[in-house]
Amino acid sequence: MAHTNESIVSEFVLLGLSNSWELQLFFFAIFSTVYVTSVLGNVMIIIVIFYDSNLNSPMYFLLSNLSFIDICQSNFATPKMLVDFFLERKTISFEGCMAQIFLLHSFVGSEMMLLVAMAYDRFVAICKPLHYNTIMNQRLCIIFVSVSWAVGILHSVSHLVFTVDLPFCGPNEVDSFFCDLPLVIKLACMDTYGMEVMTLTNSGLISLSCFLALIISYTVILITVRHQSSSGSSKALSTLTAHITVVILFFGPCIYFYIWPFSRLSVDKYLSVFYTVCTPLLNPIIYSLRNEDVKSAMRKLRNRHVNSWKN
Repeated sequence: MAHTNESIVSEFVLLGLSNSWELQLFFFAIFSTVYVTSVLGNVMIIIVIFYDSNLNSPMYFLLSNLSFIDICQSNFATPKMLVDFFLERKTISFEGCMAQIFLLHSFVGSEMMLLVAMAYDRFVAICKPLHYNTIMNQRLCIIFVSVSWAVGILHSVSHLVFTVDLPFCGPNEVDSFFCDLPLVIKLACMDTYGMEVMTLTNSGLISLSCFLALIISYTVILITVRHQSSSGSSKALSTLTAHITVVILFFGPCIYFYIWPFSRLSVDKYLSVFYTVCTPLLNPIIYSLRNEDVKSAMRKLRNRHVNSWKN
């Protein structure tokens, strides 16, 4: 990954979240806890789904892949941010900066598409239950996961292929704790309005199209659930509530950052903490707390290990 001869910037300076030593210690305590919890929580979901045969269904296969993406997203920038809290000068190489941009957009794009696949799974399960096993087979699930990663990577490459060759000749300060694409583009030594429009269009289209598809899908599902018997719809409604909560909390910040005008506010870098650090925590918290099957599987796995230790 190389940049043009016009680029003389070999590294970027990350301004971080605050210059206050006390605040940085506070942020370190909070974000390190969130980071460890999100990684362990998502790893636990993958382990539980893998070991419990009762969770051998398309919904949980997709959920385990969502957990894997969240683990990846937890590690693209957060560990460096935690280390940087103790450094006076927070720098990242040009190659490292481009890698962060690539990884973030790959993971976010993949998660968007996977959430759409999960919505389709719930649509078939609730609206066409008699055909569920025929439609949602293993082959289709693998296709969904493959397409989600392919779309995420292509979405990221479409940004990176233009960004990597921009001339960077100073300044090199990024007012964030990671290489945020819009902030990096603004540092180029050229008129970047066209690049900003392309970034807005690219990210805006994938965000809005996935969000609208999810809203339409869950609206149809909720209408269907409403007409079902109360005994049969209570579990479906609980599962749907978890899915819809994740969708709203995930897409809210994304749409804000990439549909809003190009001007960025100083508070935006604090909001970006949500979708880079906190979003990976949504999956284990919401799905484990609201999903009785997952909670039951966790209890069985815990009891199994407790009994094995006793013996």
